[in-house]
Amino acid sequence: MTTIRDLRAAAPAALRRMSRSTTTTLLCVVLAGYVALGISSSGSFFEGPSLRTFLQYLATPILIGLAQMVALCVGQLNLAVGALGGFTACLMGVLMADNGVPAVLAALIGVLAATATGLVTGVFIVATRINGFIVTLGTMTILLGAQYRLSGTRTIDGYSETLRDLGRAAPLNIPLVFLTALAAAAALAAFMYRTVAGRRLLAAGGNPLAARLSGISTDRQIVLAHTLSGLLVGIAALTATASLPGVNRSVGGDWLLPSFAAPIIGGVALTGGSVAVVGTVLAAFLMRLIDTARAQFSLDPSWVNFLIGLVVLGTVVGGRIHQTHLDKKGPAPVPRGDATPAAAAATGGAR
Repeated sequence: MTTIRDLRAAAPAALRRMSRSTTTTLLCVVLAGYVALGISSSGSFFEGPSLRTFLQYLATPILIGLAQMVALCVGQLNLAVGALGGFTACLMGVLMADNGVPAVLAALIGVLAATATGLVTGVFIVATRINGFIVTLGTMTILLGAQYRLSGTRTIDGYSETLRDLGRAAPLNIPLVFLTALAAAAALAAFMYRTVAGRRLLAAGGNPLAARLSGISTDRQIVLAHTLSGLLVGIAALTATASLPGVNRSVGGDWLLPSFAAPIIGGVALTGGSVAVVGTVLAAFLMRLIDTARAQFSLDPSWVNFLIGLVVLGTVVGGRIHQTHLDKKGPAPVPRGDATPAAAAATGGAR
């Protein structure tokens, strides 16, 4: 039986682990940045309208970061995140503005189209054994052409007022599109951490050979990861369409770097086998703070991309150095009766 003395002895160690975690570090940085921006704006950043605008345009970075995170967890890359999001947004805009399709149906078609595109991408990667980098690069090029075909040089802004109302709705100054992003993050976290299918994804990404020996089809996990990535991009396109005054061929053009930056800064390994939902959300929050600071202090936009790229490279290099240090120390002892993540996932899948 656990005693109060045991809990008191374990508490300092737990606090030390928490203080060293990426999520805790990001949370402290985000809080400090938010307070600093509020003070520099003489408190206007804390007011309702400013908070509402900030959170409204935070929804899309969260969703595209989660979309890339799902692909990374199986050791894949999705270079088509921005192109798929832009195509889906233009598709929904054209359906509503040019064809009179109701907002709900247009949104459903757009999200399903993005999900189907992710599914086809995953199947193509598995069937051809071509590296996912090349496949998603080709998919990106095709979708950019399709996006231009849909929108041309115009801005599509005559779509449903119902969708616009959804984008503007903000009970208690908390936009519904931001709540949608948080709901998607919560659902994804529950799927990855609490379901057998989620554990299989992590096992397939962390150790493909062990996963196959445990009876897990790594091919199915790759297809599932790209399908989920497409679904999240579709939801991101929906929130962007609802928030923006109009959509055109530029939508999604600046999504690729943030989609990688959020999960990498949030603590997701490029080698697969890990997810960090809360870390990804906080990293997206941090990038939104940087963008807000750029606008507030009239900074050159190129410096923002430079700073984000520098942080991403620093995070990757730091993670590599830490992994090298762990490899030199040797594998940590596994307590008797415990199983590796891949074996645990396989056990869960066999039940």
